[in-house]
Amino acid sequence: MSDLVLGINEDGLANLSIDILDYVDRIMELFENIDSKMDLLPNYYKGEEAIEEMALSLLRVFDLDQYAQVKANNLPYGKQRKLEIARALATSPKLLLLDEPAAGMNPTETAELMETIKIVREKFSIAILLIEHDMKLVMGICEKIAVLNFGTVLAFGTPDEIKNNPDVIAAYLGDEE
Repeated sequence: MSDLVLGINEDGLANLSIDILDYVDRIMELFENIDSKMDLLPNYYKGEEAIEEMALSLLRVFDLDQYAQVKANNLPYGKQRKLEIARALATSPKLLLLDEPAAGMNPTETAELMETIKIVREKFSIAILLIEHDMKLVMGICEKIAVLNFGTVLAFGTPDEIKNNPDVIAAYLGDEE
């Protein structure tokens, strides 16, 4: 039996002869070769499963697992902020920078954000740098506060120290003179 023969017949015309069984054997061999490479795929899938499980565990931490199949832009604003924090934590940072996370939030969403930041502090061993104008949020979650006035550090201390600092009071509430 011949496999694939290309030749010229007596009339000078091209002659292509294919042994169908050999052709089928070659296709089967090709599929067997591909199938033998499939053994490499489970490692890929195991890695993908691990990543998916990590993502779902982060969603569970922030009580967002019921929204796992919802597009982020379809979530309520407060939930979107929680999701942004969860995504940032998925990279295993040593420092989490939150730049005005309460901007545009209503008081209920801000209270929920405060709880979310407390969860981050409790469950993840990372530093949090918070830049925020909502003083209730700042005073409710920060251990140390740096107050800036026109780019210069005006005061640094605990929430109680900052609340009672005369320079902070003068700069942000004004002098009574």
